[in-house]
Amino acid sequence: MASKTNVMRILDQKKIEYKVYEVDPKLVIDGVTNSELINSDPNSTFKTLVTKGKSKNYYVFIIPVNESLDLKKAALAVGEKEVEMIPFKDLLSVTGYIHLGCSPIGMKKQYVTVIDNCAKSYNKIIISGGKIGLSIELSLSDLNEVLDLKYENITRS
Repeated sequence: MASKTNVMRILDQKKIEYKVYEVDPKLVIDGVTNSELINSDPNSTFKTLVTKGKSKNYYVFIIPVNESLDLKKAALAVGEKEVEMIPFKDLLSVTGYIHLGCSPIGMKKQYVTVIDNCAKSYNKIIISGGKIGLSIELSLSDLNEVLDLKYENITRS
């Protein structure tokens, strides 16, 4: 079992049940591959994307690993004229996480967080556990308890 990450410590502190999936980080090249390695449905396995708006504010978007973020829909969801993905090199300083290990839980700061509406179709979803190769399965209601989630249609059609 993996050593505890910030994600797990936060969930433990809030007494939230979760299941851990761990795979060799060297095998993880993207979210879809990770989903295959843990035998999960890519529609219910979510990735965390971080953007920056024209206002210079950061925003977090959570979408299925097999989908792409629609930047126009994302901007509309957070009341910005435009948002753009932050460079991978900035991810650690902004969130405390690295590419492929970024979780919406336990970031350095709590940013406005939007999850795609499709998440409501699942009792449980899988998100990053805070490091490459580590995934956490939990109920959407429990994720809502940790994050102030906003639900919007933010993926490309």
